Amino acid sequence: MQEDRSTLYAKLLGETAAIDWPELQPFFARGVLLRVGGELDLVDVALAVASDEGAAVAAWMKTGSLGRLEADQAQDWHDRRPSLWAVVVAPWVLVQERTAAPTH
Repeated sequence: MQEDRSTLYAKLLGETAAIDWPELQPFFARGVLLRVGGELDLVDVALAVASDEGAAVAAWMKTGSLGRLEADQAQDWHDRRPSLWAVVVAPWVLVQERTAAPTH
Protein backbone atom coordinates (compact mmCIF):
# COMPACT_ATOMS: atom_id res chain seq x y z
CA MET A 1 0.00 0.00 0.00
CA GLN A 2 2.85 2.43 0.82
CA GLU A 3 4.41 1.78 -2.58
CA ASP A 4 1.08 2.61 -4.24
CA ARG A 5 0.90 5.90 -2.28
CA SER A 6 4.47 6.73 -3.25
CA THR A 7 3.74 6.00 -6.90
CA LEU A 8 0.58 8.11 -6.84
CA TYR A 9 2.42 10.94 -5.03
CA ALA A 10 5.12 10.91 -7.71
CA LYS A 11 2.48 10.88 -10.48
CA LEU A 12 0.64 13.84 -8.94
CA LEU A 13 3.88 15.72 -8.37
CA GLY A 14 4.73 15.25 -12.04
CA GLU A 15 1.32 16.61 -13.06
CA THR A 16 1.59 19.69 -10.86
CA ALA A 17 2.40 22.88 -12.71
CA ALA A 18 2.45 26.65 -12.58
CA ILE A 19 -0.66 28.19 -14.10
CA ASP A 20 -2.07 31.65 -14.66
CA TRP A 21 -5.43 32.80 -13.33
CA PRO A 22 -7.06 33.27 -16.78
CA GLU A 23 -6.49 29.56 -17.47
CA LEU A 24 -8.27 28.67 -14.22
CA GLN A 25 -11.31 30.92 -14.69
CA PRO A 26 -13.36 28.32 -16.62
CA PHE A 27 -12.85 25.82 -13.78
CA PHE A 28 -13.90 28.46 -11.25
CA ALA A 29 -17.03 29.16 -13.31
CA ARG A 30 -17.89 25.42 -13.24
CA GLY A 31 -17.39 25.26 -9.47
CA VAL A 32 -14.63 22.66 -9.57
CA LEU A 33 -11.75 24.78 -8.31
CA LEU A 34 -10.51 23.98 -4.80
CA ARG A 35 -8.20 26.42 -3.00
CA VAL A 36 -5.43 24.84 -0.94
CA GLY A 37 -4.05 26.99 1.87
CA GLY A 38 -0.38 27.90 1.85
CA GLU A 39 0.22 26.00 5.08
CA LEU A 40 -0.49 22.70 3.29
CA ASP A 41 1.52 20.78 0.72
CA LEU A 42 -0.46 20.87 -2.54
CA VAL A 43 0.60 17.36 -3.57
CA ASP A 44 -0.21 15.89 -0.13
CA VAL A 45 -3.71 17.36 -0.39
CA ALA A 46 -4.11 16.06 -3.94
CA LEU A 47 -3.00 12.62 -2.76
CA ALA A 48 -5.60 12.68 0.03
CA VAL A 49 -8.35 13.72 -2.39
CA ALA A 50 -7.33 11.09 -4.95
CA SER A 51 -7.15 8.39 -2.25
CA ASP A 52 -10.57 9.27 -0.78
CA GLU A 53 -9.06 10.13 2.61
CA GLY A 54 -12.28 11.70 3.82
CA ALA A 55 -11.16 12.40 7.39
CA ALA A 56 -8.12 14.44 6.32
CA VAL A 57 -10.08 16.29 3.63
CA ALA A 58 -12.92 17.06 6.07
CA ALA A 59 -10.46 18.33 8.68
CA TRP A 60 -8.82 20.69 6.19
CA MET A 61 -12.21 21.90 5.02
CA LYS A 62 -13.34 22.50 8.61
CA THR A 63 -10.29 24.68 9.32
CA GLY A 64 -10.61 26.52 6.00
CA SER A 65 -7.30 25.19 4.69
CA LEU A 66 -9.14 23.55 1.79
CA GLY A 67 -12.35 24.61 0.10
CA ARG A 68 -14.06 25.86 -3.01
CA LEU A 69 -12.62 29.08 -4.27
CA GLU A 70 -14.84 31.96 -3.18
CA ALA A 71 -15.71 34.89 -5.45
CA ASP A 72 -13.71 37.41 -3.40
CA GLN A 73 -10.57 35.25 -3.66
CA ALA A 74 -11.16 34.80 -7.40
CA GLN A 75 -11.42 38.58 -7.79
CA ASP A 76 -8.23 39.03 -5.78
CA TRP A 77 -6.36 36.59 -8.01
CA HIS A 78 -7.81 38.27 -11.09
CA ASP A 79 -6.58 41.66 -9.87
CA ARG A 80 -3.15 40.61 -8.53
CA ARG A 81 -2.26 37.79 -10.96
CA PRO A 82 -0.19 35.91 -8.36
CA SER A 83 1.94 32.89 -9.09
CA LEU A 84 -0.35 29.84 -8.85
CA TRP A 85 0.35 26.13 -8.74
CA ALA A 86 -2.29 23.54 -9.70
CA VAL A 87 -2.95 19.85 -10.12
CA VAL A 88 -6.00 18.01 -11.43
CA VAL A 89 -7.68 15.31 -9.35
CA ALA A 90 -10.80 14.81 -11.44
CA PRO A 91 -13.31 16.29 -11.19
CA TRP A 92 -11.42 18.85 -9.09
CA VAL A 93 -8.64 21.27 -9.90
CA LEU A 94 -6.64 22.01 -6.76
CA VAL A 95 -4.86 25.35 -6.78
CA GLN A 96 -2.50 27.06 -4.39
CA GLU A 97 -0.93 30.50 -4.40
CA ARG A 98 2.81 30.11 -4.47
CA THR A 99 4.67 32.06 -1.87
CA ALA A 100 8.25 33.20 -2.04
CA ALA A 101 10.74 31.02 -0.24
CA PRO A 102 11.98 32.54 3.00
CA THR A 103 15.33 34.25 2.76
CA HIS A 104 18.06 33.58 5.31
